[in-house]
Amino acid sequence: MAGVSAPPAEVLLAKRVQELVITDEDPSGPYVCRNDDEEDELDATTENSPIPVVNIGHFLSGKWSDDESVQELKKLHSALSTWGCFQAIGHGIPSCFLDEVRGVGREFFEQPMEEKNKYAKTVTEFQGYGADPVPEEGQSLDWSDRLFLELVPEDQRNYRFWPQNPSSFKGTLEEYTEKMKTVTEIISKSMARSLHLEETCFLKQFGERAQLAGRFNYYSPCRRPDLVLGLKPHADGSGYTVILQDEPGLQVLNHGKWYTVPKSPEALLVLMGDQMEVSQMFDYEQRVFRSPVHRVLSNGERDRISIAVFYTPEVGKEIGRKRVDVTLGQRWIEYSVLSLVAVVKAVINKKPIIIGC
Repeated sequence: MAGVSAPPAEVLLAKRVQELVITDEDPSGPYVCRNDDEEDELDATTENSPIPVVNIGHFLSGKWSDDESVQELKKLHSALSTWGCFQAIGHGIPSCFLDEVRGVGREFFEQPMEEKNKYAKTVTEFQGYGADPVPEEGQSLDWSDRLFLELVPEDQRNYRFWPQNPSSFKGTLEEYTEKMKTVTEIISKSMARSLHLEETCFLKQFGERAQLAGRFNYYSPCRRPDLVLGLKPHADGSGYTVILQDEPGLQVLNHGKWYTVPKSPEALLVLMGDQMEVSQMFDYEQRVFRSPVHRVLSNGERDRISIAVFYTPEVGKEIGRKRVDVTLGQRWIEYSVLSLVAVVKAVINKKPIIIGC
């Protein structure tokens, strides 16, 4: 279904999706983006899901030549070249702490609107509490509310947007950020080793001031889930994204079919972004890791929360490498050097740059 022209930005930002649910309003106008005859498959379990699972715990020691590490690197390479994503287990973050992270996010969104609006972003701001980014003409809106915060480098944080309630929010997010710094380091090193590159290859490309940004997403129940999406189909503009979810709803497109990422309380979903895809290629067709298109379904019975952490290069950093040959069967790749601005210009004509999930 074609998108519907959006109201002015001030109108869009004035009312949240949660408010529409409270006032028992049907989704209409720019929120409607689907045909009511589309069918969704949500009955995915960890046991029968084709979404790859990789135990990154094997990479913590840095002993890449161990038999278990070698086999897990092969699984990682296969996952990212065929799916562009994987469920990471063995990351070392206790499940009880992951529950705390989910909990502070849910507590924030369960507060009265007047409390949440203390952290609301304006039309010109990116950080803060709000709804769908201001759309282009004809772009449909997401059935979700968000809290977006810069995390790393620390001097980029704007604590004005960090909720004071719940009182544990700040401490929990700061601790989660430290753990994400460790997780992204492990993931970056293991991806490099899966390509037979120096383990610090991607870390150097992204720079000493590589960025981490966090987004808490709240997907309200919708009595017409056949008409709206929690998040439109898109590929992330990050290097890669690490997602902590609770209920199913996130789907990944593979070979023309949507696959639901199953509920797995201890797993972190890792999605390749366009910048990681571009960082491997000399032209658009030469790439190893794919940046997958994904979306989030709406649900007529229950809400859903997720916490996405986006890992991107430092501002102004050139990504890619020159004259590094990687043997892949009968072909090789020459890495290119591109700035973040060049990446956006190169990719935006291929698929929309929407930071999501």
